[in-house]
Amino acid sequence: MPGKKSPEKEIKKTASLCPECLKIVPARIFEREGKVWISKECKKHGKSEEIYWGDYGMYKKAERFARDGRGVSNPQIEKKVPVCPKDCGLCNIHKSHTALANIAVTNRCDLSCWYCFFYAKRMGYIYEPSLGQIRQMIRNLRNQKPVPCNALQLTGGEPCLRDDIVEIIGMAKEEGFDHVQLNTNGIRLSQDPELVKQVREAGVNTLYLSFDGLTPRTNPKNHWEIPGVMENCRKAGIGIVLVPTLIKGVNDHELGDMIRFGFRNIDVIRSVNFQPVSLVGRMPKKERDKFRLTIPDAIKKIEEQTQGQVGKEDFYPVPTITPVTRFVEALTKKPEYALTSHFACGMATYVFDVDGTLTPITRFVDVEGLLAYLDEKAEQIEQGKSKYVAGLKLLWKIRSFIDKNKAPGGFSLGKIIYNALIKHDYNALGKFHYKSLFIGMMHFMDLANYDIERVKRCCIHYAMTDNRIIPFCAFNVIPEWYRDKNQESQGVSFGKWEKKTGRKLKDDAYKRDVNALIKSAAYKKIYKPARG
Repeated sequence: MPGKKSPEKEIKKTASLCPECLKIVPARIFEREGKVWISKECKKHGKSEEIYWGDYGMYKKAERFARDGRGVSNPQIEKKVPVCPKDCGLCNIHKSHTALANIAVTNRCDLSCWYCFFYAKRMGYIYEPSLGQIRQMIRNLRNQKPVPCNALQLTGGEPCLRDDIVEIIGMAKEEGFDHVQLNTNGIRLSQDPELVKQVREAGVNTLYLSFDGLTPRTNPKNHWEIPGVMENCRKAGIGIVLVPTLIKGVNDHELGDMIRFGFRNIDVIRSVNFQPVSLVGRMPKKERDKFRLTIPDAIKKIEEQTQGQVGKEDFYPVPTITPVTRFVEALTKKPEYALTSHFACGMATYVFDVDGTLTPITRFVDVEGLLAYLDEKAEQIEQGKSKYVAGLKLLWKIRSFIDKNKAPGGFSLGKIIYNALIKHDYNALGKFHYKSLFIGMMHFMDLANYDIERVKRCCIHYAMTDNRIIPFCAFNVIPEWYRDKNQESQGVSFGKWEKKTGRKLKDDAYKRDVNALIKSAAYKKIYKPARG
């Protein structure tokens, strides 16, 4: 019957923001025609709905692994009854500690991509915190209780535009961060091998490298510079995480090729971490529908483009790993690092190349059985059972969850897991990471699909100069409340910045010589296999 509305099944009630006035409004999540939607209503601006997850079955699977964390015991916001997301900082109702912290060290960039969250020319001022401010932000993160933040990402803008970026990296290591990564477009690093060497020696573990595709059309940002970055990182010993921003109709046909590209360069590439685009700003629904991809949509494209070698059954949500944390906590009797983001925020898997076939870890490890066993043993230890007995049983039992006939050779996964869990020896994990490619999926929100329950569980945060620590999807999606308000108050005009530094902002803009880059040995080496 024409115009008849498809039946809906309500999943849960939540809260959201009106995209027009930012008022907190009631919302509901529901299933219709096999997909998950979020709808909300503002008394002033009316009703709206948006796709939330493109597959209801995958949503239900992910929901099974939902786990809340313990939050922080020393929140920066002292308000007794905070309102999320208006009172971020972190507050006492936030359910996750900071698993990965971001510090924006500049809003200057040598590019001006249309889908970027922010950069100086768009903002109208220069924001660059001082070394003293950065050190204070770092200390705030390290002072978080009960679990100090131990992973830091230096971001921007383009962080490599700062002349003191090496000093900032060293400062982070000096203050106790185990893992420091640089979020970069790689342009400066492609041209300056000495800078790559310096950031590695200062303490960078990983480059979080923008990489939107394999061709100039899909990756106009840094297609020509990617080979130089990779060659310089190979020489310096820095691992790379490729970070494609996925946009429907632009680069979503290259997901399988990007994964294969990762495997061809697995000596230097550790992961491909796909990010379906966050459509920030007041974008009309027609435009959102044109570009929108959800996590299940991207995973289905991976399945199609790898001919089923990597499928939707191989992916699990981020909090799936929490039984491992619980087991280690039971042994150590102290709070441990935990990934307790909302189950809808991201999914991931590990993939190996076994005789030319892409083989996800789920094809030779009973992931759910192993995690259930660890949960069971953790509970027994918590109730007073001997942790030594549990450890001995684990050494024997763990083999039953691994199919040796299907597992890749060259290392013993059972022994690696045992050493990591019981002996807390994480060195052996290196063999696992060097042989596998981590395939991640993280979809940050925007005003159209905003779910406040996700914000409460966010574990990727931004440190600010006013000592607050802000969840990613509050910092970047409501910039007028947090990012822009904080940074503009400290920003300087272009003229003042140029007078102070003796430089011109326009000189930051990158001008590439395409012909010279295409003729380089690195370009021919990296891209020739992709062209067959």
